[in-house]
Amino acid sequence: MDVGDPLFRTEFAVDVVDLFLAILTAPLLSGWIGTCRAVLSNRTPAGVFQPFWDLLRLFRKEVILPEHTSFLFRAVPFGVFGILSVSALFIPLLNIRPLLGPVADVVVLIGLFSLVRMLMAFGAMDAGTPFGDLGARREMMVGFLAEPATLMILFTVSLWSGSTSLSRIIQSLLSSSDPVHPSLMFALMAYILVFLAENGRLPIDNPATHLELTMIHEAMILEYSGPLLGMMEWSAHLKLFLYLLIGIDFFFPAGLPAELSPPAVILGIFLLIGKLMAAGTALAIVEILFAKLRIFRVPEFTALAYLLASIGFLIHFVLEV
Repeated sequence: MDVGDPLFRTEFAVDVVDLFLAILTAPLLSGWIGTCRAVLSNRTPAGVFQPFWDLLRLFRKEVILPEHTSFLFRAVPFGVFGILSVSALFIPLLNIRPLLGPVADVVVLIGLFSLVRMLMAFGAMDAGTPFGDLGARREMMVGFLAEPATLMILFTVSLWSGSTSLSRIIQSLLSSSDPVHPSLMFALMAYILVFLAENGRLPIDNPATHLELTMIHEAMILEYSGPLLGMMEWSAHLKLFLYLLIGIDFFFPAGLPAELSPPAVILGIFLLIGKLMAAGTALAIVEILFAKLRIFRVPEFTALAYLLASIGFLIHFVLEV
């Protein structure tokens, strides 16, 4: 596409808006989830803007580096935030055909998320503390078990388009005349389990605790402080937002703008806000109802996700071809 083409400039502007919207909406989503959890627990909520105040407080603080850390420790927050920001350009938000559509492949996306996990583990182990090493090992274990299930889920969804391109998958789902897809129902159940595992939510991990024997994600960022810790916290908010957005695009794509007209974009924004609020409320309910699993039960949790995704994959060929 020609750079001087008005359509190119319009899509580029929408992609830039998508990026900043994802970065700014991610802490709000976490604030909404925290508010729902507080209300369900009969506590006074801090408000949906509390993550922004926490980030602002961290960015105002001084950076204190652990002794004997290398350049890697300081570079990891920038790398993690940058990779997740690039990933946001792959996932349709207001534009069903992003400019990175030709390379917006589900395998590439999973690879970027794996790279984020690897960088966080390297940064945690670079500090040389027992907690950092413990959290890195546990995070790699969870990722090693969750990634096959994630790939199987995305491959199941991609069967509808015959392509692993995110845009083509969503377009195929929107154009489908059959409202009920048994394979996607199993894939959705598997994706919920993977979502909880990949984002360190209950029952896999509790992001609100710092207990030494149960930490996974928090153990990896325990040695960060100031703006570096702020970037890691913002990256966690952004990762949660992106995983929810993937689930919405694949399993509830209705309302995603098929064209870049103002009415369609405005309607898409309102529907997206409603979907995110509903998903955040459901996540808060899950975290209220379930207790944290023992770390040795995590393989059973992720194995169930892989089993459900595999069943959905097979059902597509048995019932839907």
